[in-house]
Amino acid sequence: MQLAQTGQALGASYRFGERVGSGAVGEVWTVTASDDRILAAKVLRPEHADDASLVERFVRERSVLLGLQDSSIVTVRDMVVEGARLAIVMDYVAGGSLRDVVREAGTLRPADALGVTAEVLDALAFAHTRGVTHRDIKPDNVLLARPWTGWTPGDVRVSDFGISDVVGERVRQTTGLIGTPQYMPPELISQGRSGPPGDVYSTGVLLYELLAGRTPFAGPGTDFSVAYRHVSAHPPRIPVDDGLWDVLAGLLSKDPAERPTAAEAAATLRRLALRLAASAPLAPGEAPADFDDVDRPATVVRGAFTDAELAALASSPPADDSTEVPRLGEAGNATIVRSLPRRDVRPVAGTRLEPADALPFWRTRKALLLAGTAVLLLVGMVVGFVVLSPAERPAASAGAGAPLSAQTQDTALPTGLTISRAAAYEPSSGRIRLTLTYAAQKAPLSGEFLEVVPGMAEGEACPAVSWEGAPAKRNQASITGLDVVCGWTLSDLQVPAGGSVQVTASVSAQPADQQALDAWLRGGSEATSAATQDPAVPGTAYPVQRLTGVEVRTPARVVTPSPLKITLIPVWAGGPDELNPLYVSPASGKPSQMFTAVAGGEDGVRFSDGCGGALAVDSSGLTVTALQITPECTVRATVGNFTELQSPGFGITSREDANG
Repeated sequence: MQLAQTGQALGASYRFGERVGSGAVGEVWTVTASDDRILAAKVLRPEHADDASLVERFVRERSVLLGLQDSSIVTVRDMVVEGARLAIVMDYVAGGSLRDVVREAGTLRPADALGVTAEVLDALAFAHTRGVTHRDIKPDNVLLARPWTGWTPGDVRVSDFGISDVVGERVRQTTGLIGTPQYMPPELISQGRSGPPGDVYSTGVLLYELLAGRTPFAGPGTDFSVAYRHVSAHPPRIPVDDGLWDVLAGLLSKDPAERPTAAEAAATLRRLALRLAASAPLAPGEAPADFDDVDRPATVVRGAFTDAELAALASSPPADDSTEVPRLGEAGNATIVRSLPRRDVRPVAGTRLEPADALPFWRTRKALLLAGTAVLLLVGMVVGFVVLSPAERPAASAGAGAPLSAQTQDTALPTGLTISRAAAYEPSSGRIRLTLTYAAQKAPLSGEFLEVVPGMAEGEACPAVSWEGAPAKRNQASITGLDVVCGWTLSDLQVPAGGSVQVTASVSAQPADQQALDAWLRGGSEATSAATQDPAVPGTAYPVQRLTGVEVRTPARVVTPSPLKITLIPVWAGGPDELNPLYVSPASGKPSQMFTAVAGGEDGVRFSDGCGGALAVDSSGLTVTALQITPECTVRATVGNFTELQSPGFGITSREDANG
């Protein structure tokens, strides 16, 4: 059944163009926005839209999905609820998918496969720090910014985070599975659950496929046979470098606890890609007929399958099409959404198909029941239509007696810090629970952080706040140099690279409605950003939030052979601060707190030769020596999240030339 038609309106600001894809969850269409931008819309199938709890979750997830902003993720622009139609509107990525690449190329060069997969893992690492799991990683959901001619850094865009997260909640409520058999992590089959380690496993399957031209457990049998091999069989060895196979085996470990995190895996793959830059692609191979079984395969979870299906599976492990085992979907590489009734509800004998001359949907008993349910729901809450035109969007509101929640996420700062804020108001307590999530990218971040907790209304006194998770005190302008109203200093925070920490606060404030809570949370975020990015503020306080860049300085002329003095100058919103350098090499004494806060100490800085062998860098990467005479040389540096730094040019002369 087609869910839309070319030229048909979607909400108030979009019009359908062409259908560009279809799957078990919905259809993908191009849509033209009111400003003539071409975007994409994934329209969910009606079976996912006729459940009031799903619609409510869909609306609640909106702010989370809209906040998932990363260069490796397809940006979700809006979400539409229009009658029985639910749609997620996102950027249109025109370069095709990795599925197209695999279909045309067969196998990729190891360096290309590793580079692409590392960017997929970057996207997953970003999402995982924000509590979002994809749950359906496969080549179809990895898009490319431009048509494939070989891997180009920055081209990867992972799509469909929102679909699996929204629909997956409903699947969990009814017991069942969502995913793709050839890419399902074993714990999804054996335990009915999947989290961030499951995403890493599916990415391992994707990497295997890019290298071998097939997934590890593809072969004879049904789609369930393929899925069950993830639990019961070892992945067949392919003829790749031993180091690469070890990494693949780690990604495909049956035990989620033994897999690396997405961030760890991405870093490992990039190191491997450099070593395997000259390796040629493998010849595509056939799937094996038999698989090497593990010693003790996990038991398939009850609840994901019926008792009859489990009995058939236990008596005859899936091997071929003649075995009576469950069927999951159309094919092993197609997403399936399998929902089964709750155990305490009498199962329906079968699905009744409507005859061709059946009554219109709006006159059926099901439609009337749904309409009645909608009326009851509207008594307790206002859901409304989520449309895209600001002029026509109904203001979301709730009475002061109803629980309220709101979320915001700031853009990542140059240091790699991202701050997410969530506010939950419970009328019975008369307080707001504010949760701050601090996430880091490539370098660990630490020290003091500023957070503004404003009054509920403009001009209102600062509210009383009690903090958990970090020592907190009022910001002292005389010490920090930031004169900000309702500012707090959170101390001793340690945010690991690729990870996050949370701090919570109980705030004595009572929003009148949803709009007031949204404005309050947004106001705190904006006030914090304004204070930390004020160019008029001097000093080195709150470096993780205030540092905007790093300059690499050297003398204009160096005598060989001698150590090169390198000074790292912090750059604030007001400009470079030469009086308070971050680091000086060769170093003496203990690194400054500011340097440790933004780079994790000396482990976070590395220098390299920028002039073709004229400089020598010691094994620590911290001391550079001028070796060869050259009129023009530079030194490169990485400092925490600041990469690809380079000094201005300088000359290297001999001691005789210098004396002459």
